[in-house]
Amino acid sequence: MPTAEQELKDYLRQEGYRLTPERFEVLDAVMTEPGHFEADDLFLHLKENGSKVSRATVYKTLQILEECDLVYRQRVGKHGSRYEKAFGRPHHDHLICIHCGKIVEFIDPVIEDRQKNIARLHEFEFVSHSHQLFGLCSDCRSKKRNKQNTLI
Repeated sequence: MPTAEQELKDYLRQEGYRLTPERFEVLDAVMTEPGHFEADDLFLHLKENGSKVSRATVYKTLQILEECDLVYRQRVGKHGSRYEKAFGRPHHDHLICIHCGKIVEFIDPVIEDRQKNIARLHEFEFVSHSHQLFGLCSDCRSKKRNKQNTLI
């Protein structure tokens, strides 16, 4: 079974990128992240642990990791982008709060089957998808409701 490191090596060679220790340092940091993270948070984490990796290297490496399907990137409106490791994780979808940026992961076999059926109906070769639902989380709805009650 291939490792994330081997997948990155293969991709870098295939695309003509250099295999640098900094890229693998970023990969290692990504693989230890338990959930969603921002690029700047990853950069700060690396710096706090004595890394010499530049911010530009973190951003470029995240782009490469996304290209070779080791990382997913979610655009979360005014909150920019958040990343999560993709390697070794089952496919899942996201609920994203448009106010605070909270991300909730979910898996729904009915949605997955429906998407495959729609692709088949339209004679479309289904390869992958990204399913994101945007709205307000319960905390933000509660805060909004409390704020409105205070104004009355």
